[in-house]
Amino acid sequence: MNEWPQGRSGDQSGNRYGRGSSAEPEGARAMPHVRRDAGPGYGRSEPPLPPSLSPRRGGGSAPQQSQGYDDYDSGYNTGQVYGGGGRGGRGTGDGGHGGDGYAARPRPRWGRRIKRTLITLVVVALVASVGTYFWADGKLRREVDLSKVIDRPATGDGTNYLIVGTDSREGMTDEMKQKLHTGGPTDSGRTDSMLILHDGSNGPTLISLPRDSNVEIPSYVGSKSGKQYPARGRHTKLNATYAEDGPALLVRTIEYNTHLHIDHYVEIGFAGFANIVDALGGVEMDIPQAFKDKDSGADFKAGTQTLTGAQALAFVRTRHAFASQDLQRTKNQQKFLAAVAKQAATPGTLLNPFKFYPTLGAGLDTLKVDKDMSLWDLGQMFFAMKGVTGGDGKSMNMPISGSVGGNLVWDQAKLKQLVQELNNDEPVTVSGN
Repeated sequence: MNEWPQGRSGDQSGNRYGRGSSAEPEGARAMPHVRRDAGPGYGRSEPPLPPSLSPRRGGGSAPQQSQGYDDYDSGYNTGQVYGGGGRGGRGTGDGGHGGDGYAARPRPRWGRRIKRTLITLVVVALVASVGTYFWADGKLRREVDLSKVIDRPATGDGTNYLIVGTDSREGMTDEMKQKLHTGGPTDSGRTDSMLILHDGSNGPTLISLPRDSNVEIPSYVGSKSGKQYPARGRHTKLNATYAEDGPALLVRTIEYNTHLHIDHYVEIGFAGFANIVDALGGVEMDIPQAFKDKDSGADFKAGTQTLTGAQALAFVRTRHAFASQDLQRTKNQQKFLAAVAKQAATPGTLLNPFKFYPTLGAGLDTLKVDKDMSLWDLGQMFFAMKGVTGGDGKSMNMPISGSVGGNLVWDQAKLKQLVQELNNDEPVTVSGN
C-alpha cells in the first residue's frame, strides 16, 4: 500500500535527487513545515516554489499540498533541510537566518569585551595614580633650604638621606601631649634621633648618629639671619646644633665632621610618627626583654606584640632603661623604623585605599623635607629603608672610640673608612657599636 503523499510516489529504492533523472540536488528543495496539532491556519506550509524551480521526479508533477500529508508521521514534517542551506531550515546557514524567519542571535564577542574592560581598568588606574601623585606632592612641606649650607664636601656615588626625628609638639593638643608623655613646651626644637641612610648599588646602609655625639661646630651662615658665624673650635652634643640653628646647621655640622655629602633631608615630629603607626593599625614588634621607663611612658613585656602610636613613640624614645642608654635607643629606633617600612609596603596597605591614603596622609602632614626632594626621592628612601629589614642592607651605629665629658667620641679611623666605602658605593665592611 502506497502511503506516500501525492507527488512523492515512485521508486523508493534510491532514485534520489542528485542520483536520478532530476538536474537539481535534493538539498535545493525543502519539505514544507506543517504543525499537525495546530488549528485553522496553522496547517499551511510556506509558499510553494515557482513552477520553474519546483523539483520534478520521474517527469511527474511538483508535490502538492494535501490533507493526507498532515497526517503523515515520518519525521519530515519538522522542516529539516537535508543537505543544508535550503529554505525553511532551522539551522543557521550562510544567510544567518533561522527557519522561522528571524535573524539568529550573534555570538558574544568575549575578546572585544575583555579588551575594553582591561583598557577601562588601565585608564582608571592611571587617572588614580596621577591624582594621587599631585595630591601627595602638594602635601610635601619643602621647608628646608640646603643651599644655605656652606663649604660642602663633594658628592659621592649613591644617595645619602639624613632622617631626623624631633620632639616637636606641632599640631598636638594638651590631651595628646599627656597621652604621648611628651610634656614640655609646644616646640622645644630638639632632635631625638638622627640617622644617615645610604642608598646605593650594594644595598642600603642605615647608620645611627647618637644625639650625645661629641662634634665640632664649624663656621656657618645663619638660616634666618644670613649672618656669617666663624668657627671657634667649640665642641658640643650633636643634637644641640639643631637647637641652635635648625636643620641647616645640623647638616653643616654632620658634613664637616664626617666629610660625607648629605643629598636630602627628612624630618618628622612626635605627632606625625604616632599618627603613621595608628594609620597602619599598629606595628608588630618582637621585644626580646621587658623594660619600663617613666620618662617616656614605656612599659613593655617580652615577646611579639603590636604597638600603637603612643607605645611606638615610647619605644623609640626610651634610653634610661638601658645600660648603654643612647646606643641602645638608636638600635631600637632602627629596628622600629625598618618594621614600619616593611608593614607599610605590604599589599594589605598599598592595595587598600582605606589604609593607604590615611597612612600616606598622616606622614605627609608633618613631614618636612628639603626643597629639592621629590616624591620619587621619598619613595626611594622608603624602599631603601624596607630593604634594611629584608636583609638586603646593613644597619649600624656610628663607630665609637670612647667618651669625653659624657659625650660619645667617634672612632676617626673607622669613620674615614666608612665614608670612603659609602662615597665609592662599596659594600660596607666597617662595624659599629
